[in-house]
This record gives sequence, C-alpha cells and structure tokens, in this order.
Amino acid sequence: MTRLRGSGNSPVLGGVDGTDGPSPGSVPSISDTARPMADDDTRLSRRTLLAAGSALAGAAMGGNGAQAAPPAPSVPADTGAVQGGKVMFPNWRGSGDRPPAPTPAPQPPGQRVGYCVIGLGRLSLDEILPAFGETKRSRLAAVMSGSPDKAKLVARQYGLPDDAVYGYDEWDRLKANPDVHAVYVVTPNGVHRDNVLAAASAGKQVLCEKPMAVSSQECRDMIAACAKANVKLMIAYRCQYEPHNRAVIRLARTGEFGKPKLIQAFNGQTTGLPEQWRLRKALSGGGSLPDIGLYCLNTTRAVLGEEPDQIQAQIHSPPDDPRYREVEETVSFTMRFPSGVIAQCQSSYGVYEARSLTLHTSNASIDLQNAFAYEGQRLFVGHRDGKNAARDEKILSRKNQFALEMDHFSRCIQENLRPHTPGEEGLQDQVLMEAIYEAARTGAPVKVGPPQGAGTGLDVTRGPEPEEAG
Repeated sequence: MTRLRGSGNSPVLGGVDGTDGPSPGSVPSISDTARPMADDDTRLSRRTLLAAGSALAGAAMGGNGAQAAPPAPSVPADTGAVQGGKVMFPNWRGSGDRPPAPTPAPQPPGQRVGYCVIGLGRLSLDEILPAFGETKRSRLAAVMSGSPDKAKLVARQYGLPDDAVYGYDEWDRLKANPDVHAVYVVTPNGVHRDNVLAAASAGKQVLCEKPMAVSSQECRDMIAACAKANVKLMIAYRCQYEPHNRAVIRLARTGEFGKPKLIQAFNGQTTGLPEQWRLRKALSGGGSLPDIGLYCLNTTRAVLGEEPDQIQAQIHSPPDDPRYREVEETVSFTMRFPSGVIAQCQSSYGVYEARSLTLHTSNASIDLQNAFAYEGQRLFVGHRDGKNAARDEKILSRKNQFALEMDHFSRCIQENLRPHTPGEEGLQDQVLMEAIYEAARTGAPVKVGPPQGAGTGLDVTRGPEPEEAG
C-alpha cells in the first residue's frame, strides 16, 4: 500500500497492517503530517485517517494531549429541545430567508398504522410501495395479489415475512392478522366494490384508489358497507394533499388575487397496448374520463369548494381505432358553478402528455404546471406589479403525494377523524361523471348539484382539512 511519508527516510504513517508506523508514544511534526501526498497517494485506510487525525490533534495541543476538547453545543438553537414528543429547533435563519420546515418527527414503527396493499400492479410497485419509505405514520405490513410468485418476490424486497403474503381468496386469514389495520385497494376500478366490501367485512380500515368504482350505485354500496362495519373509508385523491395543488386552493379561497372567474384543466397522454384493462369498460368504467379526466373534475371542485349546477359535454373516439371500441379517447366538458365560475375541462388518451391547471381571477392568472403528475409541479402567478406585468414562481418543498395521503388516513385512524376525501367525495365525482356521459350522449346540458342532504356551504362532501406539515 502507498504510504504517506514525512521528511527524510523515516516513515510517518504506515499501511493498513500498521507496519512502518510511528514508534509508540512518538508524534510526528506538523510539517511531516501536512506534507502533500504523492500523486499516487489516493487511498487511505480508516486506521490511517484516524492516526493522521490523532497526530494533528496531538501536535496542536503541544504534543502532550492534555488540552480538553471544545465543549459540545448546549444551547437550544443548536441542540433543540423535546416538546410534545418532538424535537423542536428555533428558527436560526435571518428575516431575509424563509424559515426552515419543521424537523421530521416519524412515529416509531410499532406505533404506525400497518397497511396491506391490495393489488401489485404498476401503481403499487412504482409509486405506493416506495412511498412507505417517506411516511411518518404508516408502514407496509402485508401484500395481496393474484400472482403468488410476484407477491412473494415483492414481500422479500420489502422485508415482509412469508405469512404476510395473501391471495385474493384469503380475506379470512387477513382478518385474523392484528398487524394489518388498514388496506389500500389498488386493483382495477371494476373490482373496487368487491375489495372494499371484503375489507369492511374483515374489519379493516379502507383507503381506495380513484375512481371509487364504475357506478354511483357501487359507490353507495361501499359507503354503506364501511358504515355498517364501523370502519373508515377514504378515496385516494392524492392531488388534494399535494403542496402545490393545496397552494392553488388557498389562493382561490383567500381571494388574494381576486375572485376566481374561469378555470381551465387539462389531462392528456397517449395510450398503447390495446389489451390493457383500462380499455375494457367492465374493468375501467370508461376511458380517459374516469382515468385521467377525473383529476380535472375533482381538482376543480376542490379548488372552489362548490358543486356545479350544470354540465355540458362532448366525446370523440377515432372510429377506426380498435382500442376505443368500448371506451372513449377524448372528453371535453364544461361545468357552471353557483358563484358564476365556468370550468372548462378536457382529457384525452390521444395527445402528447400534458397536465395543467389554470385559475383566472380578476387580478391574476394562476398556472400550475404538471398539476396532476406524480412529481414536477411548478406554480406561477401572473399579475400586475405597479406599472409592469410580473410572473412569479412560488417555490414549494417537494413532498411525496402518496406518503401524504397515506399518513393523513393513518392520522384519521389514530385520532378518529373523518378523512378529508371520504367515500362521499368519490360518490359525488361518480354522479358527475355519469352526468358528463349523459350530456355528451344527448347533446343537451344536464342539471346537477350537491348531494341530497349534504347541507349548504363549501366542501359539503369533504372532511376537515389535512395537516399542512405532512
């Protein structure tokens, strides 16, 4: 091994085996240890580095090693303090900088809500399972799949025991597992109802992917089953928990830039593989509308807090494309709200990927790019700045949407709260999508409104606001 040497022919630091090192009790001089390494001195063992550090420290203390080390930090600005079960630090930054985010305070693994993920398709494997690594209240406890080999492999990858793997016919065995408190249903839309009813019967809390089901009646069945079993039901509208989308909601509700007048929402992508389940109506319930157009519908409702009173719509599918024999390619629908806001929404399976949300107010244009994507959101506000026009970007911290929604549901379970996006939220979207299909079929506007018995005011289908800290 190449050695770092001092002056003359006396070795200063030996190799990894300690040979050719300094004699016991000897301390090399500053000039020796500070000598530049030769060009080939690119590798130093841990022992070598420690020896070099000790030598320098000893030399700095006059060679006798008697001087005490500097005192450790002791003021709260550096060490923090435990408050309410969390480590809290004061804001150390000056007034010119934005304050730092709260220090993470994850719950111990044994206190977190244990989830069984139902269905191991792309969304589960690419997004949801990895998101558990960013949660603070949630943990992966089990998986359920119709593919045993895949399920066993995934379980090993995430450190789950063999008995934490379930088939779709093993709900009774899952019921007996006290380590699983909740399920996250990530199966095709057409089987959501059966999965949710089975989970409720097993006494497990239920987080279900959107769209909630393929019909409003199925949604009602799911709500009733969870209520009867006294378990919570939440629909996974991740965008309502994502920081940039929440910032748009705040801007719309506070009127900082004036009242909303118009909303434009678009969600589009290209679709291949004609054999995929999303192009089979029995499993999907429809084409681009329930899959990606739903984001435009749900986000518009969430931004305003209102329910539309009228819907108009058009649908088009290429007549010679076999992919669209059962479901639609492109949907355009317009919603009118009681406040006078008009929302123009579009979704398509036949265009280059784009996901945007623009809110037009009397004093600004609020533009959220990549609005419905898993990541990459950017929020811009165009407005007047004195005699000039300005376009400002609001920089927000990135947070995993799936982790945020799971932790919100876990908090609701732990603290017995109503979820922000309960089953009633999913039901209302399904009712409105059925109205969109009806408006497109007849070519006439369809009157809609809030659910019967939902009361008046804003957010009649939603629970309390999610915690901002995530």
